[in-house]
Amino acid sequence: MHSDRPADDPPRARPPGGGTPAGTLGRALAAGPVVLDGGLSNQLEAQGCDLSDALWSARLLADGPGRIEAAHTAYARAGAQVLTTASYQATFEGFARRGIGRAEAAELLARSVRLARRAAATVERAVRVAASVGPYGAMLADGSEYRGRYGLSVRELERFHRPRIEALAAAGPDALALETVPDIDEAEALLRAVEGCGLPVWLSYSVAGDRTRAGQRLETAFGLVSGRDDVLAVGVNCCDPADADRAVRVAAEASGKPVVVYPNSGERWDAEGRCWAGVPTFDAGRARAWSDAGARLIGGCCRVGPDTIAALAAPLAPAPAHGHAKIPGEG
Repeated sequence: MHSDRPADDPPRARPPGGGTPAGTLGRALAAGPVVLDGGLSNQLEAQGCDLSDALWSARLLADGPGRIEAAHTAYARAGAQVLTTASYQATFEGFARRGIGRAEAAELLARSVRLARRAAATVERAVRVAASVGPYGAMLADGSEYRGRYGLSVRELERFHRPRIEALAAAGPDALALETVPDIDEAEALLRAVEGCGLPVWLSYSVAGDRTRAGQRLETAFGLVSGRDDVLAVGVNCCDPADADRAVRVAAEASGKPVVVYPNSGERWDAEGRCWAGVPTFDAGRARAWSDAGARLIGGCCRVGPDTIAALAAPLAPAPAHGHAKIPGEG
């Protein structure tokens, strides 16, 4: 049973399974596809959590950390090999609006990593932790994360992102997930902000059709990471599954990197009705085609829950060798 008590155990210097935080996930990718988790918010809502707040799931870092841990645990038990922290909408600026000072905000960011670590420890296999770094628009909570073009320079965006990246990196995740990025300017700012953090990163754009949300060519967007050793993978998330199909191929060709892909369920958010509309089109069977096209980090985003992740994980699981499964990336 999960309590709502803050998780106060210190972050581990090394992730489960041995090796340095910067190395284990990269070695796993070299061995084959790695399964990501699904949408954290929909699992929290399924657990009865109210997320009608500008801080979204980040509010629960202070008010209900046990709920977050339970959501992570559901994905770990469903077969996820990477858990993404509840820090997508967690920023010093956002917390400040709620009267939370910088020291407490830094502790909440670190707590997001510890909660995922605790959930990872509930299963008897290697489960790694990626610290989520959402776009500037997520802090604004006005939908601009799906438009980009905030009127800020790359330097200004870098200054915004760097403090929380440093706080998250200090908590010892295995990687940083630079996710739901709407345009190239913010991608460039994020890549500058992670320099020197000592962790591998993945860069994931939110796209519409064959363009970023800001309307830029995907070939240009994905090519931004070419030659960067700290970037594990590049790709897309929080988009329609059909848009992900083409994007995987383009990302592999333009970047020369492994690809990360975790689209939404295919339902649409009705802003006026404040509800999801349409029918899910996410098919776990797409995972094999994504893998064949170069995807190595594969999961789901909004409205993709543990059951779907379990269905996705099954065909991607490595074949057992000599009667027992070998965990990719572990010596």
